[in-house]
Amino acid sequence: MSGWQMGLLLGAAVGAAATVLGRRAEQAARGGLVDWAAVERLAAARLRSAPGRLAPAELAAAEPAYAQAMARVGPALEAHLGVPLPGIVSRAVVVDRAAWVSANLATFETLFGRVEQDMLRQLLPPGAGLAKASLILAERWLTTGQLGLLLGYLGRRVLGQYDLALLAAESTPGQLLFVEENVRQAAAAMRVPLADFRTWVALHEATHAFEFEAHPWLRPWLAARLERQLDVFASATVSRPREAARGLGRVVRGAGQGHWLERLMGPAERAMFRETQAVMSLLEGYADHVMDAVGRELLPGAATISARFHARRARRGPADRALMRLTGLDLKLEQYARGARFVAGVEAAGGPAALRRLWDGPDSLPREDEIDEPERWLRRVAGVVGGSTP
Repeated sequence: MSGWQMGLLLGAAVGAAATVLGRRAEQAARGGLVDWAAVERLAAARLRSAPGRLAPAELAAAEPAYAQAMARVGPALEAHLGVPLPGIVSRAVVVDRAAWVSANLATFETLFGRVEQDMLRQLLPPGAGLAKASLILAERWLTTGQLGLLLGYLGRRVLGQYDLALLAAESTPGQLLFVEENVRQAAAAMRVPLADFRTWVALHEATHAFEFEAHPWLRPWLAARLERQLDVFASATVSRPREAARGLGRVVRGAGQGHWLERLMGPAERAMFRETQAVMSLLEGYADHVMDAVGRELLPGAATISARFHARRARRGPADRALMRLTGLDLKLEQYARGARFVAGVEAAGGPAALRRLWDGPDSLPREDEIDEPERWLRRVAGVVGGSTP
């Protein structure tokens, strides 16, 4: 057999193998953009090395303490807000860090599931071949690692959570999750009484329950916004990958103006994103505001706890700040600060009556240009001019 014939046969064999590999790679790539089982394993591995791990018996032993805290929090919140909060006390669960990750993994998977198949159809059309499939598989590996890192990072820091499946078809009430390992670590680091700190955290999460459960319109409204935002982000990531890469590069270098997520969006998309951020700021700021107000009535040391907690929240090392900016978590801290200033401004000018107007409906929510200037919201919604109601 001549050399060229050998080469022809070899080329055909390689071509056939590449076709088979391409099909297999394409089939594997269509399995999704994230390996969720691997995400949980990566996060769990990261959490195993975290200090303060508790055995199941120790977690169970903490449950009566949270039941006692919620028994105090529920009536105090109802009296302060003037709204009954039925069922919250019975929906408080003490969890470890790994259980918190498992609970939130379902939320992340639901969020990704809303955009994943559309993204795959755009990135990997039928017959895309080995090269494109390999890129998707590499992207899956990278995204899986990033999410494992993110959930492992959050799992060591989250104290409590009002766990609500925003995008679920059924309107199931949320539950309160208390991450006891982190609560103990934080209380010890701040040198505050553990029982008082548990009650203080419970106040914040129970206030989130009030926001959603006392106002049934809020959940579907926010879910619709989130769905639109996910569609926008997925489309922008696929259609403008170079902008996304450049945005991440600027974050790593600490350069650029505004948040890198906004650079993936057009003007209309950016406006919707900022409006949603304004509402998220209200939710977080309102919870902080109520936590401090009711905390002063329940806990003698509430002012000390609040001061030390906010100082701890503000202290972040360079690595923490970089990770938070890359993942968008820095927006969460900004929400707390902006929302707290807004709520305080509304109450100072309009009193409790103005605060209650915040929950009248979607039109009463603060807009992006109002969250930093509460007097604008007061004039538009509450009819307050110059600090007084006409």
